[in-house]
Amino acid sequence: MNKHAILHNTDVPFVYGMDQENLRVILRVAAGDMDSVTIYYKDRYDGEAPYNTAPMEKYIETEFFTFYRTNISLEYQRYRYFFELKDKNGETGYYYERGFTDKKPGDAGAFNYPYLALGDLYEEVAWAQEAIVYQLFPDRFFNGNKENDPDGTLPWGKEVSTTTMFGGDLQGIIDKLDYLKKLGVDMIYFTPIFESTSNHKYNTKDYYKIDPYFGDIETAKKMVDVAHDKGIRIVFDGVFNHSGSDFFAFQDVIEKGEKSRYKDWYFINSFPIDLEKPNYITFGFGEGYMPKLNTKNPEVVDYFVEVGKYWIKEVGIDGWRLDVCDEIDHKFLRAFREGVKKVYKDAFIIGEIQHEGAAFLRGDQLDSTMNYPFRDVCLEFFAKRNITADKAIDILENYRSLYHEKINKQLLNLIDSHDTPRFITESMGRKDSLKLAAALQYTYIGIPYIYYGTEVGMKGTNDPYSRRCMVWDEAKQDNDLLSYYKKLNKIRKENKALVHGEFKVVEARDMVLSFIRGYQEERLLVVINNSQEEEKLVVPYSLEEELLTNEVIGADTREIFMEPMTFKIFKLTKE
Repeated sequence: MNKHAILHNTDVPFVYGMDQENLRVILRVAAGDMDSVTIYYKDRYDGEAPYNTAPMEKYIETEFFTFYRTNISLEYQRYRYFFELKDKNGETGYYYERGFTDKKPGDAGAFNYPYLALGDLYEEVAWAQEAIVYQLFPDRFFNGNKENDPDGTLPWGKEVSTTTMFGGDLQGIIDKLDYLKKLGVDMIYFTPIFESTSNHKYNTKDYYKIDPYFGDIETAKKMVDVAHDKGIRIVFDGVFNHSGSDFFAFQDVIEKGEKSRYKDWYFINSFPIDLEKPNYITFGFGEGYMPKLNTKNPEVVDYFVEVGKYWIKEVGIDGWRLDVCDEIDHKFLRAFREGVKKVYKDAFIIGEIQHEGAAFLRGDQLDSTMNYPFRDVCLEFFAKRNITADKAIDILENYRSLYHEKINKQLLNLIDSHDTPRFITESMGRKDSLKLAAALQYTYIGIPYIYYGTEVGMKGTNDPYSRRCMVWDEAKQDNDLLSYYKKLNKIRKENKALVHGEFKVVEARDMVLSFIRGYQEERLLVVINNSQEEEKLVVPYSLEEELLTNEVIGADTREIFMEPMTFKIFKLTKE
């Protein structure tokens, strides 16, 4: 028995309330080491009572570890527990708060989860779990009102630079909501739309004002109302890690120096302020027009919590995406969550975090992150083709082990964004690689995420070329790809196993990956052949229908033939 691999502690992600009656408990052991794992548990105040027992099931399997899980429940929700482990060599041992022992422990040293407190339960955002997200860059999506175009607006579709503007606006988004509805989109996330001097708007001047080149508050209200009428939710981008240098508070510091009441809103190294050679902390490295905010300062916290509440109350948005979220104080994020959720308890709070985000996804701060680690795996497996299926799924499952189960269903599984090259460009123009990455987006745990134009084959390297104008000329769109995305959206909406289902790997070898998603009586088999060769799989399941083609399969069929670089999804016969 590999005792060094065994791990449990009384905190997320190893123990948490699923609801007010069920406590989820997870134990990590060495991969393939155990024959069985059993949890012993009882009320922590009932010292004379015998322990209840419950078997634990395999939950996640990675190269080095296997995770076991179960739900336990007691009348008064006060828990004392330990684990019994039986390995494949017949050895039995016990794991408790003090470590490992060969003898069954008593109450002393058992793990304690003192009380399943209602205030500690994470409340999932159910509507978001079933959504399909579309990210757009407002200046480049559609110009619906030429009267608010900035001076120097270029003709639509001309080549971009970091400073060019093309007149895209909120009216343009309203005009194209029918397109998004037909595509199957349920949620739109915008890059910032508040007043700013740049085309990207991440240097905010006024957090209470829509940029006049995009429209005004009335246009924003109309956009949200029309979107809601079509069943589409709206998420704004909040840049609370830094402001623009023309934001009123920083302007006051420029004007008054050390006497400014706002000097502690920022991290000023010396006075007077030097915008050319910043003597203050900025976003990134030396970006003087984006001074970093001090999100520990109570005044800063109060100001931006009110901003968050204002746009929900005044315009009716459904959530926030928080820029550079991993550089903001955790205390700020807890206050922001509390304030926003008081106004709208189902508001969806997303963080821009480009790595694992366990410290932010404990259930008390964010509901989700932009899942860049998912993108990294897709790049390596589908675009660069430098890892195999078993490695790809091992990375994904290791990340999944870090988070609350409900939050895993809410991560935004992107493959490209305004901060990355287009995925098809990363794939050297191979559309089949993009299709397979999209297939994994729609069938793995989490929320599928489309960056505007990916669905019609738009290409581009890093900013600014990943931020070109949306292609609206149907003759220049990839209609095959657009139809493929519409089909994926339809399949996901019609099969709740892809939203709520359990995940189990069937096979991961070379460049072939297959897995099951199961929910209630529904089971789907997903097969992805990322190989340049035809592949054959023999599966122990009865296949009913292939959902991409709607081909009816014979119930006795056990062999699956996969053409090179293809994806299939089968509905399995109910047992």
